[in-house]
Amino acid sequence: MDEIINYLFRWGHFLAGVTWIGLLYYFNFIQGSYFKEADDDSRVDAFVKLVPRALWWFRWGALFTFLTGCVLLAKLGGGGAQWLTQDITLGALMGTFMFLNVWGIIWRNQKVVIASNEQIKAGGAALEGAAGAGAKALLASRTNTLFSLPMLFFMGSSAHLSSGPLGQVGTGFWVALAIIVVIQINAIVGKQGPMTTVSGVITSGFVLTAVLWGLLRILG
Repeated sequence: MDEIINYLFRWGHFLAGVTWIGLLYYFNFIQGSYFKEADDDSRVDAFVKLVPRALWWFRWGALFTFLTGCVLLAKLGGGGAQWLTQDITLGALMGTFMFLNVWGIIWRNQKVVIASNEQIKAGGAALEGAAGAGAKALLASRTNTLFSLPMLFFMGSSAHLSSGPLGQVGTGFWVALAIIVVIQINAIVGKQGPMTTVSGVITSGFVLTAVLWGLLRILG
């Protein structure tokens, strides 16, 4: 029975994760490009009618991915440090930062942008802080897209290409950890940099994946 429950949590983690990351890619790869080309009326209408619906699935998908992941991680950690790999630890850290970005930055600022567009649609003026809120939400969203590639890589490599248990970390693990933390700090107070474009954030995601995995493999 315990095995069935464990698998149901894993299945739920997959379902919620697909919903979350799928919408993350939709926002960054599709919706953003559309908004750049759409006329003002179409963009306002989308922010009022489409974006809130998409963000509902997005943020709750993130929450359930995080909660089911915590359950799975707790069960894995129950076997001691030898059962927790360096890969899953770094992947879980990036996933946690991504979850916090969704609820702490993206959703909080997107509520301002949505309210501003609702006001415009009603014939009023845009809210004063809407542009700044949109920029903050976009930076966090781009950072989540950047994190998503190595996060998914490490979730898979933990079982199929492990860099070793958490109890045997070396210099590479700590350097990789520091890089992830610095990127997260940038998501809060920094700039988009190479993540400004879709191709830029995708390329940066693959580069980050290679760098982090290389650190674990080369420096241990």
